[in-house]
Parts: sequence; structure tokens; C-alpha cells
Amino acid sequence: MTRLHIYDTTLRDGSQGEGVNFSLHDKLLLTRRLDELGVDFIEGGYPLSNPKDFEYFQEVRQLPLRHARVVAFGMTRRKGVSPAEDTCLKALLDAQAPVITIVGKTWDLHVREVLGTTLEENLRMIADSVAWCRSRGREVFYDAEHFFDGYKANPEYALETLRAAEAAGAAVVILCDTNGGTLPEQVAERVAAVRAALRCDLGIHTHNDCDLAVANTLAAVRQGATQVQGTINGIGERCGNADLVSLIANLALKYGHDVLQPGSLQRLTEASRYVYEIANMNFRPGQPFVGTSAFAHKGGMHTHAVAKVSRSYEHIDPALVGNERRFLVSELSGQSTILAKTTKYAINTDKVLMVKILNQVQGLEHEGYEFEAAEASFDLLVKKAAGLYSSMFERLSYRVNVEVDRQGQPVTEATVKARVGGEVMHTVSEGDGPVNALDGALRKALLPFYPRLAEMQLVDYKVRVVNAKAGTAARVRVVIESRDDSDVWGTVGVSENIIEASWLALVDSIEYKLFKDEETKG
Repeated sequence: MTRLHIYDTTLRDGSQGEGVNFSLHDKLLLTRRLDELGVDFIEGGYPLSNPKDFEYFQEVRQLPLRHARVVAFGMTRRKGVSPAEDTCLKALLDAQAPVITIVGKTWDLHVREVLGTTLEENLRMIADSVAWCRSRGREVFYDAEHFFDGYKANPEYALETLRAAEAAGAAVVILCDTNGGTLPEQVAERVAAVRAALRCDLGIHTHNDCDLAVANTLAAVRQGATQVQGTINGIGERCGNADLVSLIANLALKYGHDVLQPGSLQRLTEASRYVYEIANMNFRPGQPFVGTSAFAHKGGMHTHAVAKVSRSYEHIDPALVGNERRFLVSELSGQSTILAKTTKYAINTDKVLMVKILNQVQGLEHEGYEFEAAEASFDLLVKKAAGLYSSMFERLSYRVNVEVDRQGQPVTEATVKARVGGEVMHTVSEGDGPVNALDGALRKALLPFYPRLAEMQLVDYKVRVVNAKAGTAARVRVVIESRDDSDVWGTVGVSENIIEASWLALVDSIEYKLFKDEETKG
């Protein structure tokens, strides 16, 4: 089993993705989480590029990292400037990171037309920069930018640049598919050629412009690369970088390589979602290994088979990467799905009830309901069908009023009347919109009786037209995602009236929270 080193560049290359912006605090939080995950190297950024990256290297020294080593990233010295006078190299050394990654030009096109220098001077720039940082006690990695394009255009010169870095003391030479346009068989061929020409360790850094970054990285590892670079969830500029989540899972579970630290693989899903949260990005449901749909089963034939033998439709046990199996309820579901979803209520032996629930699901989906992202609404449906439902409150009426004030700003007010036990609550709340106002009014009515509702918050709200041909009279489906301190759940409502559809989804969400708390208490 080969030990592979995982080099994470989420904080630097990942932050270059469109819409991604990490604060200094975010970067420090991510550093701790990546260290806990067990990655070997964390590339913190380019200390000369902006004040935030400069501050990061000052602050990160205070973190009690258990395993990962922080890396400072920067460029070779400028043409015609000595290493001692180069501001970039000075900033790299001032960062006091134990490892420095220096990026240099491998493609003769870039040397002549971008740097505007000679091929010989570029070789000296590489060698001088690596040697200078090595002489100052740093471990140095060399990033061969545009290696695969450079090798295609001028293989002899591309190899010369790598030899220059190796001779100057680079511990690892990283082959970069910077434009993301190389195919797996080309990566394999060129990595094999480098492996035959160099003695130092090799790394691989790929971009995803052809949707091949993970495949290209795996091809490089097969040819001898032992350092694997990428970002969590594949975030990065243009089409992104190689997704370390998929890479780590494939390398460990499919190829049997030693990666991360013992027990860390089960934290992949958690780490993936943490990065999405910090980056303020939505999860990708279909993301391999860690997505919510990665082990979700919908078709009746599939769910029937998985319920009997999980590996019949799953390539790994989802628990290996910290994920979980899900059975989706829809009009395509068979009784096997309903059986699997109702196990916790011990009613799955009642075949008549199972048929009744399945018929209700199919009927509601015909009206526009969809339970795949609204399992909490399905849970309430099962309770009602099985006679296990006893409402925690009675909804008597609601009203929503939207006005525009003198400054032209919309003002939304909602009034809710509900009965809790023998007491009628009549409450009003203003909000940023109808759903927010209704949520505020309903909470005011219920919080005196159910204080744990304060833990709950709405985190997502989606509207979809069901029958678009009906125009403005079309039925709409509203899906609300809510969470508390321990869970996330979805609910759904459908109506020709968007406020009513929202109200139905909102009430289901609150009722699910109350039932959940009652069951936990019991």
C-alpha cells in the first residue's frame, strides 16, 4: 500500500473560483478543519498578493495543528533580479511557513511571450529561486505551471525546467495541467516520461476544464505521482480543480492507497459540507461519495434490491465516507421504498397500510407534490395514515397584507390565529416577505408552549411552477428546508396560491420539529 500525500489548495486556488471569497477568519477555520481531516499540506495563499494572505501566515502560527504543514505559495524571482532582492521571495520567507511552493514557467510559449525573457534565463530563475529558499531552511516544492501543454510543445525544454528545479533542491516537482485540457492517456504518458527522467518525488495538479481532473490525477498516480493536489469539492477558477473528496475516496477505497490519518475517511462528507457552508455555496446533491443523492434510491426495482442486498445498487457502503443511504419517496416508488421508510414506526408489516400510503403518495404527486426533498412532509403523511398523528396545535386562520410605505418600501404583515390546547392565540408579525412574516407570527403563537422552536431556522425556500401551461393560474410547489441544532429537514406545499403553498410547507416544517422534539424527549 503506497503512502500518498494530500496537498490541499482550497484556501488559495479554491478561493479563485467565481463567487468564492474567504475571510481571514474563514481561512483559519478551514485550516483547522483540514488539519483535523488529516491532509498533509495546506496551501495558505500567496503572502505578497493581498493583506489578508499576509495576515493569515501571521495568525496561522498560533493554531495548534496536529498533522498538516502550512505552505506558502509564490513565484520564481523576476527576470534580471537576484533572489536576495526579489520581493516575492522575501515575502515567502517572511511568511515563516515550513514549506514553500514556487511556481515557474514550463511552456516555452509563456517564457517568451508572457515573461518576455529567454529560455536560459527562465531556467536560472527556477534554479535560483528554489536554491535560495532551500538555503534558508525551507522545504521547497516546485509547481511546473502548464507542464502538459509545455511538454506537448517542446518536451526537451519542459524536462529541462524540471531538472533545474530538482538540481536546485526541490523535494517535489508538481506537474500542472493548468489549462485543464489534457486527456488521461496523455497525462499517463507524460508523467511516465518524467518519472523516468527525475529522481525526486512527483506531484500532480489538475484543473477540470474537460471534466477530467479527477481521472487525470488518478492516471498520474498510477504512473508514480505521490503528491496529490486539489481542492475540497473541486472549487476553483473557471471549471474548478480536482475534487479532493472524490480523489481521496477513490485512492483509499478503490486503489487501496494510504491517505489522510486513520479514521479520517469517515469525515469526508462532514468536511465537504463544512467547506460549502464556509464558502456560502449550495451543496451539490449529485456529488459523488458525499452528495445527498449519492446513495439515494428512487425506482421501485432499485429500492427493492437495495433493501435486500445493499451492494446490488451501491458501489461502496456510504458509511465509509460518512454519508448515508436514502430511499426517495415518489410516484416511481414501490412498496419496498415505503417499507424501508416506515421501519421506525413498526408498521411496515401492514401491507394494506403500505398500499394506502403508496396510493396517497402517487395521488399527491399527480397534483404536483414531490417528496424527494421533503421527507419531513412524508413522515407526517405516514403518521396521519397510520393513526399516529395528533396535532400539537390547530390552525384556525391566517392573513397576509403587503403594503408600500411612503418611501416606496414594501411592508409585509401576517396575522395568525391558532389554538394550542384550550387557548386561542392571535398574533401578528412583520417580515421581509410573506413567508418570513407568517413564520414570525406562527412562532409567536407557539413559542410560549414549545420553547424549543427557538432552535429552528428556515435555511432555504424554493418555488417551482407545476403546470406552466396554466400561466398565472398555475399551481406552484414550495419546498422549505429547515434546521435545528441537530438535523436538517424539508417540507412541501402545493397550491394555485403561492402564499397558501408556502403556508402548508411552513406548517409541516414546524409540526415536524415539534414531533421530533417530542420523540426525543420520550
